Amino acid sequence: MRTDYFEQMYAADPDPWGFESRWYEQRKYALTLAALTRPHYGSVFEPGCSIGVLSALLARRCDRLLSVDLVELAVEQTRRRLDGLRGVDAQIEVRQWDAHDAWPNNVFDLIVVSEMLYYLEADDAAEFMQGAADHLSPHGEIVLVHWRPRVPEYPLTGDEAHRIACNTTGLSRVGHYEDDDCLLDVLCPLGVDSVADREGLRD
Repeated sequence: MRTDYFEQMYAADPDPWGFESRWYEQRKYALTLAALTRPHYGSVFEPGCSIGVLSALLARRCDRLLSVDLVELAVEQTRRRLDGLRGVDAQIEVRQWDAHDAWPNNVFDLIVVSEMLYYLEADDAAEFMQGAADHLSPHGEIVLVHWRPRVPEYPLTGDEAHRIACNTTGLSRVGHYEDDDCLLDVLCPLGVDSVADREGLRD
């Protein structure tokens, strides 16, 4: 989708999707955090961070957080939000980034793709997900969560975006949640142990 679509959204309303005000969004963030398979991560990448509401929650679960967004107005809001966090020791970087750009030269333990993959055309979404897999640590995970109803302006629905993501070479789905409104998947490299395996709860 065109950059000016998002720029116009933020120019008209600093929180155009109601991330701060809607219970739907608060519940979705709670589901996202509950789906994470580890209590803490070394490095986290959050593409499409918007105004940083989820970023502030992720910052409490990692040592290093890189949050990025296409729109400078959103990036500025995220920076202000994260600069004001108390009791957080994570190294935090927020910058402008386009999903068509080259991936950051890092390997991440967690990549959170929340409400952004369906903005890409199908081929671009598949390429983005392969980039995510290529920049994931051997024991890392990718969490995806998206709105399910079709939005006429978006190239993909949430379901279509997740089907593409789940077909990414080298990844396996280890967690799943769905309701009428949202869809959530957790993807890991093949062969990663489950939470119970890590804690010796399974034979």
